[in-house]
Amino acid sequence: MLSYVLKRLLAGLITVYFIATVTFVAMHVVPGDPISGAKAMSPEIRANLEHQYGLDRPVIQQYGIYLKNMLRGDFGISFTQQNRSVNDIIEGHFPVSAILGVLAVFFAAVGGVLYGSIAAINRGRWSDQVVMLLVIIGISVPSFVFAALGQYLLTELNKYFGRTVLPVGGWGTIWHMLLPALVLGLGTMAFLTRLMRSSLLEVVNQDYIRTARAKGLSPLQIFFGHELRNAILPVITFLGPAFATITTGGFVVETVFAIPGLGRYFVQAVQQLDYTVIMGLTVFYGAFLVFMVVVVDILYGLIDPRISLAAKGAKG
Repeated sequence: MLSYVLKRLLAGLITVYFIATVTFVAMHVVPGDPISGAKAMSPEIRANLEHQYGLDRPVIQQYGIYLKNMLRGDFGISFTQQNRSVNDIIEGHFPVSAILGVLAVFFAAVGGVLYGSIAAINRGRWSDQVVMLLVIIGISVPSFVFAALGQYLLTELNKYFGRTVLPVGGWGTIWHMLLPALVLGLGTMAFLTRLMRSSLLEVVNQDYIRTARAKGLSPLQIFFGHELRNAILPVITFLGPAFATITTGGFVVETVFAIPGLGRYFVQAVQQLDYTVIMGLTVFYGAFLVFMVVVVDILYGLIDPRISLAAKGAKG
C-alpha cells in the first residue's frame, strides 16, 4: 500500500509540474500587456515596473525563477492589486470557497446516495421516473439559473413571512451558506444520483447478493451490509475530484451571492491579465485537485480490500 501511495504522489507531482509549465507558457504566448493594461505610461515607469516584476529578464530565466519560487510556496506579487501577494489572496479567500465547497459536497453526496437508492429500489416506477427527470434537469440547467431562481424564491419567502428566513446574499453565518451550497451542489448531486442508481442496479444482480438472500438475511441487512457498501464505491471515487471542482469552480455562484471566495478573484485576474495571480491560482487549483485524487485513491483502497489484493497479485 505504501508503494502505491508513493507512486501516486510522484505521479501527482509530475502532473503539477506540467500544469505549472503549460500555464507559464500560455501566459507568455497570450496577447496582452499585464503591466500597463489600458493605462498609458512613460518608458521610464514601464522599465521600472518590468524590472520590479522580473519581466526584463530572458524568458528561460523567468521560468527558472518561477519554478524555484513555486517550490518554496511563493506565487509572487499581484500585478493589479497593489502590494498584495498571491499567497495572501489564497490564504484570505480559499477558506471561504473551501467551507462552501464542503457544505455543497455534503448536500450532493447525501442527496445523490439517497435519491439514487430510491430510484434503484423503485426501478421503473413513478418515483424512479420523477428522480431521473430531476437528474436531467440538474445536469442540464446551468448553476447561475438555479442561483437566480433560488434568490427569487427566497426573496418571495422572506416577503411572505415578513422577516428574513434566510439571507439572500452575503457571507458570515451558516444561514448565508445554505442556499449557495445547495445551488452549487445541485449539478454534482444529479450526477451522483445517476451514478448511484446505475451502480446499485449492477450490484443487486451479483452472486453474493443471491447468497445473502439464500441465507435468510432481511432486506435491510442486505441493502446496508452488501448492496450499499459495494455500490457506493464509485460515488466515493468521484467525491474527491468533485470537491476540488466545486471548491475551485464556484465563481458563478460566489458572484451571484456576493461571496468573497477565491473563484471570483481568479475570474478578475483573467479579465485583468494578472499573470502572477493566474499562474499561482492555476497551480494551486491543480495541486489541490491532484491531492484530492490521491486521498480518494487511498480511501478507496481502505474501503475495498480487493484493491490491495489485486496490487499484490500484480506484483507476483
